[in-house]
Amino acid sequence: MKKTLYALLLSAVIAPWAMADVRIGVSIAQVDDVFLAQMREYMAAHAKQLQGVNLQFEDAQGDVVRQLNQVQNFTSQGVDAIIVNPVDTAATQKITYDALSAKIPLVYVNRRPDQPELPQGIGYVGSDEVKAGEMQMQYLAEKMGGKGNLAIMLGLLSNNATHNRTLGVKTVLKNYPDIKVVEEQTAEWQRSKAMDLMNNWILSGKKIDAVAANADEMAIGAAMAIAQSGMTPGKDILIGGSDGGPAGLEAVKKDQLLVTVYQDNKAQAVGSIDLALKMIKKEPYTAEVTIPYQLITKDNYQAFLNP
Repeated sequence: MKKTLYALLLSAVIAPWAMADVRIGVSIAQVDDVFLAQMREYMAAHAKQLQGVNLQFEDAQGDVVRQLNQVQNFTSQGVDAIIVNPVDTAATQKITYDALSAKIPLVYVNRRPDQPELPQGIGYVGSDEVKAGEMQMQYLAEKMGGKGNLAIMLGLLSNNATHNRTLGVKTVLKNYPDIKVVEEQTAEWQRSKAMDLMNNWILSGKKIDAVAANADEMAIGAAMAIAQSGMTPGKDILIGGSDGGPAGLEAVKKDQLLVTVYQDNKAQAVGSIDLALKMIKKEPYTAEVTIPYQLITKDNYQAFLNP
């Protein structure tokens, strides 16, 4: 299960790194995002366990230009490595160029740049977003009995996670011709916007049997709107999320969400730092590290509590 997987992924980092005064600049796309805020906390906690490793965090606040400026500041300061959680996965070319020009190792985390192959000296730690959508939708499709009306709640359209999770959903739907997509709109990863969007869908009078949300925060927002309308989430409308963080687990426990898919942001956080350190030390490393998703339902959610 989760803890066993995590132990295997991180078995190489039992002993502290024997390095002095390593500085790593970290730019997070948007710290007010619940998932990313937790990932930042895991990074900070891991760095404290490593001798001489210092992280400099910056919040890009969802602004591509701000993030580029942060990376340029890191290079001008001569940090030893840079970790970036991109605001826009289609706008990372200049970030990559700046890091390569400064000969500073760069690790992208959680959101992979859109380019098919990353240049030498660039790393990535994350998960296969397509698999997340496939796992989520397969479970929903089975519980829908292979038929009904589906609404897809999208994350930020600038993120490849949105594209790939939705691609996974639609890949599964090819096997279920009697499930029809009747709505597909963005709530930008946010719970409040998801509530408004779900409420609009309900008020439109269009019948919806299930909602596939690209993230738990939006799934929870949809569940709250459904409950406020007098219907019962999980009974009148099935809801699937993705990420499997504390809020998502609580929602599964309360039957607000039928299913979510665990994305291990702790392993991503720790893995990005460990990869950056290997690159700094010029040790052998795997440039792209993929951390598997895991399905979470009412039957097994307790195994994912208290990571």
